Amino acid sequence: MATTFGAQSTTDEVLAGTDLSGRRVLVTGVSAGLGVETARVLAAHGATVVGAARDLAKAKKATEQVRAQAAKGGSLELVELDLASLRSVRACADALVAAGKAFDVVICNAGVMASPNGKTADGFETQFGTNHLGHFVLVNRIAKLLRAGSRLVNLSSAGHRFADVDLDDPGFARTPYEPFVAYGRSKTANVLFAVEFDRRHKAQGIRATAVHPGGIQTELGRHMTPDMIQAMIRSIEDAAKAAGGGATPAFSWKSIPQGAATSVWAGFVAPADLVGGKYCEDCHAADIQEDPAARGGIRRYAIDPERAKALWAKSEEMVGERFS
Repeated sequence: MATTFGAQSTTDEVLAGTDLSGRRVLVTGVSAGLGVETARVLAAHGATVVGAARDLAKAKKATEQVRAQAAKGGSLELVELDLASLRSVRACADALVAAGKAFDVVICNAGVMASPNGKTADGFETQFGTNHLGHFVLVNRIAKLLRAGSRLVNLSSAGHRFADVDLDDPGFARTPYEPFVAYGRSKTANVLFAVEFDRRHKAQGIRATAVHPGGIQTELGRHMTPDMIQAMIRSIEDAAKAAGGGATPAFSWKSIPQGAATSVWAGFVAPADLVGGKYCEDCHAADIQEDPAARGGIRRYAIDPERAKALWAKSEEMVGERFS
């Protein structure tokens, strides 16, 4: 009988007894937090990990534990990738394609959260441009390297509930900028990208999924003040109490190994048909949940197949590149 994992499961528990020797994995954002933990556990189980980061010096220092714990032939190679610059994204993708080495899993882990109003190097709103468009171009440019049976794992968030994508005004040109609305749009885009990528590639045995890691205290929240964090927690708890009569447990943070567990579960452990085209949380595929007070679940708009197709087309238009 398959082991059942949940919110408290860690990366080591999820991959216990799993030999990843010979598997090659790309993980973005390996300079801190979930990216480092994901790379660590994969290399410790024998995987060849290609870790992408904007600051290679920072990443090299942060991943010392990855190299120290690598086993069964596992290893780590670092490559430069600034998701806020399509020039950097394309250079990284082109170098990977030129090397010609296939991937078994791609984990799009890097991202920014609730950042001040700003623009990427290409003029996109920072969160949408970094979290979605950078990964959109990277993954599609290296899609030819994905083996049959491979998987794409996009890190989304429960923050997708803050907002659907706005295909008419993705850069807040006509809408007042709100950090969490922008974050929500980008996290919804991460799910919709997985939905459409899965539809386009599943006939070739390539599947895509999106995951919510849970609430974790990492560098992702560097733009949030302590007051903002406490206000967010109070909002979550108040909404849950209003919906559940006060019986809902208090909000609690996950550890980093618990937060990265759903990524490795979806990438290596879960059956492909269970997670393909889905949104996962706490090591399970989430159900549709429209209750605004509910902590778990996926909003219907974030997995709408027609919305996913429309976002794909809009994304191609924005980056000036078409992907078959």
